[in-house]
Amino acid sequence: MFEYAVAVGSDRLAERLFGPGHEALADVPARRVGGVLTEFGSQAAREVLSRTEVLLTGWDTPPLPADVLRHAPRLRHVIHAGGSAVHLFPDGADGIAFSDTGVANSIPVAEYTLAMIILANKDAFRARDLLRERRAHIDREDEFVTAGNYHRTVGIVSASRTGRALIDLLRPCSGLHVLVYDPFLASHEAEGLGVEKVDLPDLVRRSDVVSIHAPVVPETVGLFDASLLGLMPDGATLINTARGAIVDAEALEKELRTGRINAILDVTDPEPLPAESVIYDLPNVFLTPHIAGSMGTELRRMGDAVVADLARYARGEG
Repeated sequence: MFEYAVAVGSDRLAERLFGPGHEALADVPARRVGGVLTEFGSQAAREVLSRTEVLLTGWDTPPLPADVLRHAPRLRHVIHAGGSAVHLFPDGADGIAFSDTGVANSIPVAEYTLAMIILANKDAFRARDLLRERRAHIDREDEFVTAGNYHRTVGIVSASRTGRALIDLLRPCSGLHVLVYDPFLASHEAEGLGVEKVDLPDLVRRSDVVSIHAPVVPETVGLFDASLLGLMPDGATLINTARGAIVDAEALEKELRTGRINAILDVTDPEPLPAESVIYDLPNVFLTPHIAGSMGTELRRMGDAVVADLARYARGEG
């Protein structure tokens, strides 16, 4: 029977992922070593690592550089409660396999985005503010002539795991046309997904809602600059649930100040924004504190995915 250890950053997160007493791990045919590791520098932690064949990691797990890995000679597999575990190994990880719960985490992000697309096209946030201000009858046919989700276009930036999950959720919305920009998406794949593949400027020009689901890499930092934001149609909405750095913060603030476009921002650059930022008070901005990803009860889905991977490893399948 192999031995595994849990190093997800905190006892609280471990309880959220695996349940009270880490009940979700109880039926896996493996022996757990130690408690929840929150550091790798102590002698106790290194003794745990010395016996560990599989390491369960997550948010806030400390990095595992070469000087730490030399204390983990048996480590063969890392299962990460997150999108990727590669960042945990600044000096590389020869001979160590990885798996992650990125697919599980993409589900709540896609669900959040679907809800925001529907609400944005219905102009629900302005409707809320208008009713709060007037406290009287609102003639919706007069005030919201262009609102609605029929014959509208949604542009998805990146056919990532989250982007694809969102495409699946949008499929029953027959009134929406979906555009996708992804330089790595083949035309036949786009056809299979039921979307129209376009270049980024075309997507931005044509979309009523633009939703960003790209990773942060050198090529995407500042991708949405002043020129690209300027291509968005009047009244269009930008949704960012990916990373704030993908959008040029100064250019976005300047564009939003005009009131010409709207934004739904679950991530910003920096995060959080400075207390004095005007973004907090703009009526055309819906701002949330990075809640699109797994939170609360949704963390258990990620924990269940970790446990499933650990069980597969125990059966010799990973």
